[in-house]
Amino acid sequence: MAPQARSIEIPTHGHYWIQVPHPGKASPLLVGFHGYGENAERNLRQLQGIPGSERWLLVSIQGLHLFYERKSNEVVASWMTRLGRENAIRDNIRYVDSVLSEIKKDYASNGCLVYAGFSQGVAMACRAAAFVPHTCHGLLLLGSDVPPEIKANPTLSFPPILLARGRHDAWYTQAKMDEDLLALRSKSSRLVPMVFEGGHEWGEPFRKAAGDFLSRVMSSQ
Repeated sequence: MAPQARSIEIPTHGHYWIQVPHPGKASPLLVGFHGYGENAERNLRQLQGIPGSERWLLVSIQGLHLFYERKSNEVVASWMTRLGRENAIRDNIRYVDSVLSEIKKDYASNGCLVYAGFSQGVAMACRAAAFVPHTCHGLLLLGSDVPPEIKANPTLSFPPILLARGRHDAWYTQAKMDEDLLALRSKSSRLVPMVFEGGHEWGEPFRKAAGDFLSRVMSSQ
């Protein structure tokens, strides 16, 4: 009999960072997903750099797959690999749902929810908006392409989206961005593309645009 690869579902622990703006006061939620080889703490600092984010309850979720960064020995994470991809997607959706359910139980929320994804976290932000059962009111997507199962699904409808790349980003090219824009226009009537001077990074122009975007989303609720 030939060798077989099998999968088994087990409980595991994830973790997330939060910053509460006003304890006891209902706040909007900004939920961030870090890139490959990053962690939730680093991603939270990026969210804190968005103008106006001090009015939001910030949540940065760490990927379940941990490893050591070779040079610094820092514990970092990824969201998934091509091995066991479908199971990882289901696990991650349940994970995000659990985090949000716990946040909403422990803290006052005014019902407004925005997801922000950088690099590999873009796919997570898109999947969360599409499949996690908490109504999403906005998407901030920076520096990576929309996953194929999202682009190919004709039934999905998304809230307002800010889709951005650095002009010198060799990973998320203009061609990839153009393909994403074509796919997303049928899913969101309020799609804003942005190209800024920079590379594969959280650039200051993007932070400013993200701040303006969050302000519009919050005022529309």
